[in-house]
Amino acid sequence: MPLAPAITDLEQLKEHPAIVRLRGWNPSSVVGAKFDRDEMSIYVERSLIREACALLRDDAKCPFNYLADVTCVDWYPAEPRFEVVYHLLSIPNKERVRLKVRLSGDSPAVESVTPIWPSANFFEREVYDLFGVRFTGHPYLRRIQMPETWEGHPLRKDYPVEGYR
Repeated sequence: MPLAPAITDLEQLKEHPAIVRLRGWNPSSVVGAKFDRDEMSIYVERSLIREACALLRDDAKCPFNYLADVTCVDWYPAEPRFEVVYHLLSIPNKERVRLKVRLSGDSPAVESVTPIWPSANFFEREVYDLFGVRFTGHPYLRRIQMPETWEGHPLRKDYPVEGYR
């Protein structure tokens, strides 16, 4: 059975509860969306990610009350280069959503969601360590897997295969 094509038209997806809630709060908060293989991804304006996460966590109808993961994708050489991806779960509704924030390669920084979900602490440190994305307002942003003296960020696409010498 062939897969249905992905839906990327925001107007077709405007009835999804998370999009309704975010656009009702701030119409400019959602900059794009994609529904593919029964999974929703919502592109959020970079400066509004912390407030968007708090809003979805506290929503009575659709509470995305669990942060499952924070990760990153490097689209080098394309710009914007990075996408920080937040995997949220609504335990009462058994629904998942992905929030994505696009960041430029020259200064990748976004607000920390650690004040919203304390479990984001280690996820954000891992993204910082391996991709070099900075999380402003993070309580303890330092390397978590690589030694403090390590040069560079090993999951960046332009990182040398054998490291810097």
